[in-house]
Amino acid sequence: MRILTYAEVHQAEGEATSRAGMSALILMQRAGYAVAQFCLSHFKFNSVCVVCGRDNNGGDGMAAAESLREIAAKVSVLILAKEASELSEEAAAMSSRLTVNPIWVSNETVLESHEVRDALRADLIVDAIAGADFRPPLDGLAKKAVEAINDAFGTIVSVDVPSGVDADSRALAHESGHDAVFAHGIITFIAPKPVHVFGELTSGPVAVSEIGVQPALVPNITGLGVVTGQEVGITFPPRSSHAHEVQFGHVLVIAGSLGKAGAACLAGMAALRTGAGLVTVACPKSIQTTVAGFLPELMTEGLKETEEGTISMEASDQLESLLLGKDVVVLGPGLSRNAETTTMVRRLAARCRQPLVLDADGLNAFEGHYDELKRRGEVTPFRILTPSPGEAARLIGVSTNDLQSDRLEVARRIANETGSCVVLKGWRTIIAGACGETWLNLTGNAALAKAGSGEVLCGMIGAALARHSGSLLPVREATGASESDSLVDGVLAQHLQRNAGRASAFLKDINVAAAVHLHGLVADLVRDILHENTVLATDLLENLSEAFRDCDLQRDRGLFYLHK
Repeated sequence: MRILTYAEVHQAEGEATSRAGMSALILMQRAGYAVAQFCLSHFKFNSVCVVCGRDNNGGDGMAAAESLREIAAKVSVLILAKEASELSEEAAAMSSRLTVNPIWVSNETVLESHEVRDALRADLIVDAIAGADFRPPLDGLAKKAVEAINDAFGTIVSVDVPSGVDADSRALAHESGHDAVFAHGIITFIAPKPVHVFGELTSGPVAVSEIGVQPALVPNITGLGVVTGQEVGITFPPRSSHAHEVQFGHVLVIAGSLGKAGAACLAGMAALRTGAGLVTVACPKSIQTTVAGFLPELMTEGLKETEEGTISMEASDQLESLLLGKDVVVLGPGLSRNAETTTMVRRLAARCRQPLVLDADGLNAFEGHYDELKRRGEVTPFRILTPSPGEAARLIGVSTNDLQSDRLEVARRIANETGSCVVLKGWRTIIAGACGETWLNLTGNAALAKAGSGEVLCGMIGAALARHSGSLLPVREATGASESDSLVDGVLAQHLQRNAGRASAFLKDINVAAAVHLHGLVADLVRDILHENTVLATDLLENLSEAFRDCDLQRDRGLFYLHK
């Protein structure tokens, strides 16, 4: 899902009303319904107070009040104006449709009245004062209304952006120094704006409803996207009733060493749990029995090994024969940094034609050999590099501090130099795609700072790619979309108009991004069930079904979450 500025969202909205024949009032009603759905999904309330500004954001609030009237026992509407003539045309039209008698707040004296104070005692307060077109600072009546909302005891949900916030800002909201609503949840429309991603506006849920508008052709000057359940829906469409295991791909995991059998097991298990049809784990012969006993569904292959119990160069021919018939290769977890093994890794990576996920020691093997990863010509196999900040720094020969100071550009640099999809792990993982697009992922938490989490992620990426192995599928078949499905028309159309190679890379990048989002989402879900200190990598696998269900529900409701 692309991150758009307010001007780009406004352009997309204008195209929807002019070309698609949608009226602004219809979009406003859809926005209001989405607000009500969002509130009902996350918060408990019997009474509601909706505080509306004069512009279209206020109109969205009025539409929300009408939808919430069917849910809450009491709904109050405060409009910060003297009369309808002071509202925008669309907001005035919506005010005429209200079945709730609004309270017109024309000045600060009215704001202090008993009637308004009583309304603000509601369980749920919907902030619809200033939308994405607002530029700080607040003043006058709007500023006083924001102060009153923040002083109230109810749960606060902001429509589009918290009033007082600049939608196009990339600065942390709490450092801006401007008055703004402190929201417990935020729902925005059409696309996320920069502040939703960079502003750290709330620790609560942030959702996007496209309200039937697809901004496929607007410029996207940010050059960035954010991963949501929408990408998960593209990568993991519903399975056909006639499905067979081979349709979901065969993942080869080359991993493990003496003492690190668990790394190989976790990667293989993650690939199966995420939907791969078949998984083979190739590991040193001495740990094959351990790996095979960990999960009966895993196929295993014992490889020749060094005296230290790592995969030896003598296994190279065996590995190359294992590549035949495999759709995706995961190379690296737990391999060790044995010199002979690292040489084997680089040799195998150079010869592998399948999509290749290089993780952990698979990446460490290229320390001092970064040039071997750089692209050779225009046609190169699809590779996914999954470095931690430390691994990425060692790979390109910079300090970790320097890398962390400009994570986004470093990820893009490595992706451009290697022609790979780069997953730079950490707080807000960056996915710099081979197609040139970049995504940020906002799911995940400190519970992932524990052994085994990375192995689970690389196995999940392998399964996501295996789901769409082979030649580029027709777009609607690949996404499981209907003729009118917005996932296809809005998310993929502009990319598929270009050459097939770029379109193929884009779809693979989306698959990788979806796996990263799922990985973080299940960590968020498990943290809430257990505790961030107690979460194990195996807990992620055991609860992965809940993350899939969550994304299915997002798609069904048309509410896609940046984070919950």
